Amino acid sequence: MEDRRNIILAVVLTGLILFGWPYIAGYFFPTPPAEKTATASASGTNSAAAPAADGTPATPSTDIATPAAPAKTVTLASALAANPRVLVETPKLKGSINLEGARIDDIVLTAHRQELSKNSPAVRLFAPSGTASAYFARFGWTGTGATLPTDKTVWTPSAKTLTPETPVTLTWTNPEGQRFDIKLSIDEHYLISAEQSFTNAAGLPTANVAPFGLITRKGAPADATKGGSIFTQIHIGPMGVFNGQPNYEWGYDQVAEAPGSKVDFATTGGWNGLTDKYWLAALIPDQKVPVKAEFRSEGGFNWANVRNAQLTAVDAGQTVSQTSRLFAGAKEFEELRNYTDTLGIPYLDYSIDWGWFWFIAIPFQKLLIWLFDLVGNFGVAIIGLTIIVRLFMYPVAQKQFASMAGMRAVQPKMKELQERYKDDKPKMQQELMKLYQEEKINPLAGCLPILLQIPIFFALYKILMLSVEMRHQPFILWLKDLSAPDPLTPINLFGLLPFTPPAFIAIGVLPILLGITMWLMQRLNPQPMDEVQKQVFAIMPWFLMFIMAPFAAGLQLYWVVSNLISIAQQKWLYSRHPILKEQMAKEEAEKKKAKA
Repeated sequence: MEDRRNIILAVVLTGLILFGWPYIAGYFFPTPPAEKTATASASGTNSAAAPAADGTPATPSTDIATPAAPAKTVTLASALAANPRVLVETPKLKGSINLEGARIDDIVLTAHRQELSKNSPAVRLFAPSGTASAYFARFGWTGTGATLPTDKTVWTPSAKTLTPETPVTLTWTNPEGQRFDIKLSIDEHYLISAEQSFTNAAGLPTANVAPFGLITRKGAPADATKGGSIFTQIHIGPMGVFNGQPNYEWGYDQVAEAPGSKVDFATTGGWNGLTDKYWLAALIPDQKVPVKAEFRSEGGFNWANVRNAQLTAVDAGQTVSQTSRLFAGAKEFEELRNYTDTLGIPYLDYSIDWGWFWFIAIPFQKLLIWLFDLVGNFGVAIIGLTIIVRLFMYPVAQKQFASMAGMRAVQPKMKELQERYKDDKPKMQQELMKLYQEEKINPLAGCLPILLQIPIFFALYKILMLSVEMRHQPFILWLKDLSAPDPLTPINLFGLLPFTPPAFIAIGVLPILLGITMWLMQRLNPQPMDEVQKQVFAIMPWFLMFIMAPFAAGLQLYWVVSNLISIAQQKWLYSRHPILKEQMAKEEAEKKKAKA
């Protein structure tokens, strides 16, 4: 009875931690009121001027006109050859900029491959309009009193190649003589800066203009989520930082279902973009200028944009300039943190969805990257992180093991009391409490350490599932990619049989070891006296073996090593208490006698 009560209490407390955390976080870390950070548009129609067939706004507008969808899908090669381009070359990026529309629509991440094979092509982030996976960004202007450039405008470049050492200025002059310039510069990683300038011609009336940035994506990735990040979910889709608060609330489907198929935000500082599991495209406006940001979905396309909240009046002969940025690359933790620290871009590393336990995940991520830089093998780094975590938890774990050991030592006396007072439950509980006091043990002492380990486990789950640094990283032997499930399974005789088993039964070596080590841990713990509990505990290791099989091998490795350390700790504890050894031997003898 007491064992059952303890288990029920542990389950209830675990549920309170897992499902009550949003309310706790909401109390201690409140987000600004909705009307200050995000208000869904109440309009049932698109507030932008209706675009013509070529994507040009029919009338001047203070909103951003989204271009019409291309009439047909074209190949990547033909799209890249259709218009003049400026090449992009950096240590981590290669691609080009389409001079029609000044679209940044050809970005390849040279440091990351699509597949594990060394011959696999590099990851393509951006692709031109009209292709099956169209995904691109551009900078432009909204306003009145000027003929504005559109997505069909052909720009004149100052150079043929954009590199970290050679910026490129794109120039276009409208028929009235008003000049637009976009000075593009790029660093050695993933950040493009765009200084947008507008010069009003002499003798013309005052023009009112404001710069904008726009990201366009055709469709959504297959693993996109529906917003509202929870502890196990990885947010993939629209994401931004508005008024100092990261916002994961909107998925592609939710934006499409909003009034007018768009969601508006008013903010000063922050950024707006579309995030994948490992990649990010984000518009970063001038951090001191009030702006309006927007997610929009229409006709199979998704957009994220940022524009100045107010138009700027530009008299004849005057020039106005403003610099914004575009991040287009991999969510490498150190680079994201560096942009936050050096450029003041808030929470850029929160494009990695750390989850509820961010305050644990971020320090652990720093530690994991430091260990990887130190040892050069991500599997060894995970083992090192596991050892450090277990050392950190050692005092708590020892209390848990001591409690378990104490309970095991008094089990014979507990059984005797339960038999003696089986017909008098109140008396039995009274005698059990007296026994606990005499033996100086607390049956609930083992629950708190378990609850303390829950946030740590879920924080580690996040970083091991989301770390692009672990992607395609090998460990030893058959483990060539720690971000993928363990590929070696006995179902096909470890690859000797020429077939690939279904994912739900493809149990790899690491999940099998996870099940075995959990079973061994249970063997060292006090056995519940209730037969139902015994059956549940008996199947739990093998149930978790199947549950964990589809997860990243890096997470499986962490759990196996953690179990092995726990077993070693328990063995050491029992070695210090001979009476426990005698009790274990006695229990084994009783089991053999019962079987005989």
